[in-house]
Amino acid sequence: MSRRCELTGKGPLSGYNSSHANNKTKRRYLPNLNDVTLQSQTLGRGVKLRICSSALRTVDHRGGLDAFLAKAKDSELSPNALKVKREIAKAQAAEA
Repeated sequence: MSRRCELTGKGPLSGYNSSHANNKTKRRYLPNLNDVTLQSQTLGRGVKLRICSSALRTVDHRGGLDAFLAKAKDSELSPNALKVKREIAKAQAAEA
């Protein structure tokens, strides 16, 4: 399982630990990933995703999963999230 957010594409960064004596050792900064089930109003079901906490706040801010995916770039989304985005677009087109 990759350490990458399925909605924002945020992944690990690299840097250094710095001791008091200013010795540097390599380290990785990992994103704060959580397994969550987000509800889609259009599909009427929950969608399981592995997203970072900042993405979860952004989903709430934009008004839910459907609104977030409508604005999201396809290049940042995981294949699983892209599939959900297409399902939502198809369901919304069928309603209209």
